[in-house]
Amino acid sequence: MVTCAWPYINYTPHLGTMIGSVLSADVVARYYRLKGDDVVFVSGSDEHGTPIEVEAVRLGISPKKLTDENHAKIVELWKRWGISFDNYTRTESPIHKEFVKSFFTRIYRRGYVFAQDVELPFCRKCDRFLPDRFVQGVCPKCGAEGARGDQCEKCDCLLEPAKLVDPVCAVCGSSPVMRKVKHWYFDLAKFSGGLCKFLEENERLSQNARKFSLNFIGGGLKPRSLTRDNKWGIPAPFPGAEDKTIYVWVEAVLGYVSATIEYFRGRGEEERWKEFWFDGDAKTLYFIGKDNIPFHTIILPALLLASGEGFNLPWSVSSTEFLQFKGESFSKSRRIGIWIDEALELFQADYWRYFLVSTRPESKDTDFSWGVFIERVNSDLNDTLGNFVHRTLTFIGRYFDGRVPDGADLGDRDREVLQSVRELVERVAKELEDCKLQEALRTVVDVSRLGNRYFHERAPWKLIKTDRDEAAKVLYVAVQLVKTLAIVLSPFMPFTAERISALLNLVEDQRRGWEEAVKLLPSNHEIGKAEPLFEKIMVDGEELQVRLEKAKSSTITFEEFLKLDLRVGEIVEAEMVPKSKSLVRLGIDVGGGVVKQAVAGIAGQYELKQLLGLKVAVLANLEPKRIFGLDSEVMILAAEDGGNISILMPDKPVKSGSKIK
Repeated sequence: MVTCAWPYINYTPHLGTMIGSVLSADVVARYYRLKGDDVVFVSGSDEHGTPIEVEAVRLGISPKKLTDENHAKIVELWKRWGISFDNYTRTESPIHKEFVKSFFTRIYRRGYVFAQDVELPFCRKCDRFLPDRFVQGVCPKCGAEGARGDQCEKCDCLLEPAKLVDPVCAVCGSSPVMRKVKHWYFDLAKFSGGLCKFLEENERLSQNARKFSLNFIGGGLKPRSLTRDNKWGIPAPFPGAEDKTIYVWVEAVLGYVSATIEYFRGRGEEERWKEFWFDGDAKTLYFIGKDNIPFHTIILPALLLASGEGFNLPWSVSSTEFLQFKGESFSKSRRIGIWIDEALELFQADYWRYFLVSTRPESKDTDFSWGVFIERVNSDLNDTLGNFVHRTLTFIGRYFDGRVPDGADLGDRDREVLQSVRELVERVAKELEDCKLQEALRTVVDVSRLGNRYFHERAPWKLIKTDRDEAAKVLYVAVQLVKTLAIVLSPFMPFTAERISALLNLVEDQRRGWEEAVKLLPSNHEIGKAEPLFEKIMVDGEELQVRLEKAKSSTITFEEFLKLDLRVGEIVEAEMVPKSKSLVRLGIDVGGGVVKQAVAGIAGQYELKQLLGLKVAVLANLEPKRIFGLDSEVMILAAEDGGNISILMPDKPVKSGSKIK
């Protein structure tokens, strides 16, 4: 079982999320599949909780509408990045909601859940308690304004709503009062001993995860809140908690189980999920960022222990430090960082996959650098890996009719190179199984470095003129290294690996097993025509940053799109704009008898009397623009084709002010 932290989908994930969890998990899942292990790779969109609800309130839409759109977009982005989920689901899945409610009902009945009165901020104007991000204020730690009730974005410290200085309601801006309310808690302290045993005996935990978790327990475990006063989420199943929802952090971690159930149920194997969660030989691997450590090394194991059902505890938890941008945390609201959709506007996915794994922050926070990105693409990919593959296949195509040369009677150096490759492949496997992804990728590139050294030493361009048989041996060995790269590169750069496999004309059986990395291509095997795998980046980091800013401005988020007030309006006034031959002043009823003015360049396309009474599509919340001395307050939507303008109109009668969705 391979999984990664469920990305929260109030926004598109950024590069830090990609390398901290999703991409790392994908690399390892692909490797274990190649090994022939029975792998299930699951995750999903985390769509409950206050950030989604606050954003939906701000946009004036339902949380479900917001998450439906974001989930669909993110699913498509995973495909473009080559993320090979077996099941990427969502917390709105009926199977997930059913499992979460039944799970918490079980641990409630076993005595691990209790109710307690607490004081929380209450907004009298909105008539509701303010959980997490429904309240904002000044951070008590760093003094930053705009800190949220769950976390300060400036200093990253975790907060509680009651601790904020000068708190205000995030919806209406009024000052809340403190009121008592009942909430339900998980008695986490009862599992201190079991958790310490799990942490001390598990050698597969990353160093930062073990150290953080043991220190966390050493400070004394406190009851963990299970409920929130949210309307958006999974209803709490506890008696008396009918107006509560399950806290998103304790709900989402159970998604690893529910996603497995959903996957096998969809395959008609109703009970097979239990093999991955109860079989002692099954292994579960979690890939997370360091901010998620306590939820995967303390909260999730404690919940699984509380069930009393014998769930497998995490076998491996690989946590990374943070990827930062110019020394700051990625922030959508402050437009700091690079998001995964923006990244693909600039370069192909495999460039990013290579760069992110090669700079994976495994021991300390890492700052994103365009200079390092350019160097990795140009030096590692183009000059080293791409150059070796291209020169080998070009040489075979030119001098050996595009067929693998005879490999009989290899010399000592030739056999030594093949043995070195076998050792490198073993090392890659060991490093991947130890979750040392950065080292593993470096070792993969070492295969091409070895190939380039060997090619340079043996100089087949000289041998072909004096000893064709020796030249044949060199190319025979070199093409075996290319085949090795097609296999060992595939967990990291699947699109490039597929291209290499296609160039080598590998059949399915020759590309689908890790052991194929050291199996030799037979002499006379036909290969395809060589073509470059990569292109050098010929601009500097400043230019790439400019292009990134253009990509940010050329695309809008779904949330930005929802700000557009698109509706149907009726043209009730139409006259020419004085001193203009092309502009028409229109009065448009946008609903409720409200008439707004538009200035449109449609004179000569429509007669004035023809326009009166037309129902047209308009953008009604446009900032007024002064045109020929007139304020244009709305924009008519029209299509243009070769100078011909056609106003967009509904094909059925609708009333003025009807929303366009």
